[in-house]
Amino acid sequence: MSDTRGHEGRHSHDTTHRGTHAQAQGHGHGHGHGHSHGHGWADFDWEALLPLLVGEAELFSGAYREAAAWIGGQRPDTEVRRILDIGSGPGVVTCLLAEAFPQAEVVAVDGNRALLGHALARAERLGLGDRVRTIETELPAGFGQLGEADLIWAGNSLHHLGDQRAALAGFARLLRPGGTVALAEGGLPTRRLPRDIGMGKPGLEARIDVLVDERFARMRAELPDAKEETEDWGALLTSVGLVSPATRSFLVDHPAPLAPAVRDQVVYAFARTSETVGDQLSPEDAAVLARLMDPRDPAGLTHRPDVFLLAARSIHTARRAT
Repeated sequence: MSDTRGHEGRHSHDTTHRGTHAQAQGHGHGHGHGHSHGHGWADFDWEALLPLLVGEAELFSGAYREAAAWIGGQRPDTEVRRILDIGSGPGVVTCLLAEAFPQAEVVAVDGNRALLGHALARAERLGLGDRVRTIETELPAGFGQLGEADLIWAGNSLHHLGDQRAALAGFARLLRPGGTVALAEGGLPTRRLPRDIGMGKPGLEARIDVLVDERFARMRAELPDAKEETEDWGALLTSVGLVSPATRSFLVDHPAPLAPAVRDQVVYAFARTSETVGDQLSPEDAAVLARLMDPRDPAGLTHRPDVFLLAARSIHTARRAT
């Protein structure tokens, strides 16, 4: 297996084909802030989504730091020496994990070479380049390339693998004794606007959520080896032999009035919504969305004083027995 260590540009990855990456996600299933993919999402231009992936992950970084501290507190007497970040994308969380576990080597695992290059460049800028490396591969085919780990972080990437239980079993086999799997899956839908925004029928974001959930279900159904699972993550983790399941949710709260960078990210997220499900909206909702996206409209996202960003991300953990 080839990998990269340190500097961007020294890429010599083993690869099958395009892989998994998903931590910048938007609604309760964790896609749409989104970048993980299986075959059902292979036509996405993930590098073109880089501003969305990085921007939203940075907005959620406080929650991810809290999650990393919580995970570390579950095993204070166990040294974390090697971490796998499954579906790392451009490496925002990869670098947060390297900061949270200063003795650990952190391996960004993704199927997109360009995004892995961004992950390495970010690590270099933050002075973490000596402890961050990458593996370009797709799961489940690439499990044999990953090596063992003390912590496996899968940030909204598991749901892009058809057989989630089999993938969890693969993670479990990679854990060292006492090691932890941490899944970022689910939470609460992101909200950016009041229920009643003064135009159209109240509840626009809730109706958009329904369309995005339906799109997610179609994506899941189209994945190779797709198997339906009840999303009881603790039960799934223990079903593959892991112990001590735990779940905690972390709040992301950027109240109005928003800083310009946060507002830009909200506008970008709604633009993605328009691209992905806009043609499925009712004529009334489509007209409202068009006004929200119009930078000249005083009622649009660019000018509204009531725009905010509120979400919760759930982290599910379990460990291998010592």
